[in-house]
Amino acid sequence: MNGPVRRPVASAEPGVFFANIGPPPPERPPPIGFHEVELNKTRWVIPKAYDRLRCLGEGAYGVVCTAEDLRTGQRVAVKKFFRPFQSTIHAKRTYRELKLLRTLKHGNVLEMIDVFTPDPDVTTLNNVYFVSVLIGSDLQNILKIQRLKNEQIQALIYQVLRGLKYIHSAGIVHRDLKPSNIAVNEFGDVKILDFGLARTTDHEMTGYVSTRWYRAPEIMLNWMHYTQTVDVWSVGCILAELVSGKPMFPGDDHIDQLTRIMGVVGTPSYDFLSKIQSEEARNYIRNLPWMPRVDFFTLLPDASADAVDLLGRMLVLDPDDRISVIEALDHSYVQDCRDPGGEPVADHQVGVDAEEEAATLLDDWRELIWKEIQNFHLCPRAVNCLNDDLTRQMSEVERQSPQLLSNEDVDDEGVVEKIIC
Repeated sequence: MNGPVRRPVASAEPGVFFANIGPPPPERPPPIGFHEVELNKTRWVIPKAYDRLRCLGEGAYGVVCTAEDLRTGQRVAVKKFFRPFQSTIHAKRTYRELKLLRTLKHGNVLEMIDVFTPDPDVTTLNNVYFVSVLIGSDLQNILKIQRLKNEQIQALIYQVLRGLKYIHSAGIVHRDLKPSNIAVNEFGDVKILDFGLARTTDHEMTGYVSTRWYRAPEIMLNWMHYTQTVDVWSVGCILAELVSGKPMFPGDDHIDQLTRIMGVVGTPSYDFLSKIQSEEARNYIRNLPWMPRVDFFTLLPDASADAVDLLGRMLVLDPDDRISVIEALDHSYVQDCRDPGGEPVADHQVGVDAEEEAATLLDDWRELIWKEIQNFHLCPRAVNCLNDDLTRQMSEVERQSPQLLSNEDVDDEGVVEKIIC
């Protein structure tokens, strides 16, 4: 055999292999109009319009910092994707998030206000950043600081449902709703984050996606054609956690997760078992001891009757019997917060175009991401309306909920000190 043998290297994600792994490319000097900043030993090369960077935190797929936009004087959030081209899965996730953030326009959904790369062309594309409005905290961090009152929880859940109504009307399933993906500012305004796992409803959906504790049971049971009600299950888990102050189903693994779920919602019916495609999953459930459905009042003694009733309709094992987002918005629990005339829906559904359908190689996704960046900057709205867009996003949602954080919890930039790196 001529030439060296290339050995695939296993990634942390099952079934993914990296080809042609080698040392990182040499670092280029910042292009004209960009400057270099080091944050937590990570190199950022960003437009000079963004200054005074400050780390907020990082996750599996990206690092987020705050910055001052010198053109507007606004503090914004800048996300740098973590190794977006490490694998096709990373690249696909990056593309989905950019596409949906560019497309979705709603007061309770995070909107991208800028996207850029310092790399000169598609062949060298390795670094991707996007900019959004700065939201000071998220539900996960708020839960660490304080217990919320019933009216605060109602307002938060209403806004999450309001955002989901729009997302679902666009033909999108979020698939990864959890407290850390629900951003909240000090006035209680909500924005749904992180669309890297989102999918269009016209696609067959894989089983292992959202964070385990908030994952609908049908996902773990390998239902390939699950629906938008997987997001409703996640909202139910979030509502229960807001009421009790602790996660509803903190499973150690997916088996423990299913066992905990059935210990609350009860053993499924034979009709439900017949809908499960996986024989292994069916056999596992059949071998469990019979468990009755638990009264949610027992689990959540501090919850209102309306909250318990809504939870009972959201946390239903069979997705065919689970309440929809629109039905949840009609529920008495959120009526004190609701403005039915202020619940816009998408004007079109977000589909999968032919290029995305055909993308299989890493370079295919690189090309698609490059086009997303270029298309964003071809839009006059992105070039001319940045300041108006920032102002609109901060004021679009009515400030109808009680203030969530005291002044002592928030610094002079509106950022909860607890999440600062």
